[in-house]
Amino acid sequence: MADIAISWDSANSRGDWTMNGPVLATGNDIETAILISIFTDRMAQSGDVIPDGTNDPRGWWADDDVPIGSRMWLLKRAKQTTQTLQLAYDYLAEALQWMVDDGVVGKFDITTQWVRRGMLGATIVAYSPTGTILSKGQYSWAWSGIN
Repeated sequence: MADIAISWDSANSRGDWTMNGPVLATGNDIETAILISIFTDRMAQSGDVIPDGTNDPRGWWADDDVPIGSRMWLLKRAKQTTQTLQLAYDYLAEALQWMVDDGVVGKFDITTQWVRRGMLGATIVAYSPTGTILSKGQYSWAWSGIN
C-alpha cells in the first residue's frame, strides 16, 4: 500500500497533500518520507540551544530508537553564515539517515546554500541502493536569522 502523497510547493515554501480529484493521491513514497523527515521537528538533544530561550525541546516526546524529523528548527535565529549552512547539512543528513539504515535509499546527496537574504535552500537527491535517482527536490526555509 502506498503512502498519501505530499508534494512540495516551492513558490510558497510548503508541503501539502496531493489531491487526485476529490480524494487524496497516493505514491511518491520517497519524496513524502523526505518531506516528513526534514520538515517535522525532531526533539532537541541535551546540549542544543533552544532558539526561543525556553526549555521546550519540541519534537515528539515518544521518540525512541529512531527519532522522527529534523533539528532544522534549532537554526531559526542563527546567523546566516557558512557554519549555519554546515549545521543545516548535518541536521538534514541526520534526519534522512533512517532511510539509508533501512535500505530504502542507498545514499543522499545534500547541498545547502543561502538562496537570498532570509532564505536557506537545500537540494536533496536520493539514490537507490543500485545508484539510480529516486527523488530530487529543492527545498527552502524562510529564515528569521540574525544577520
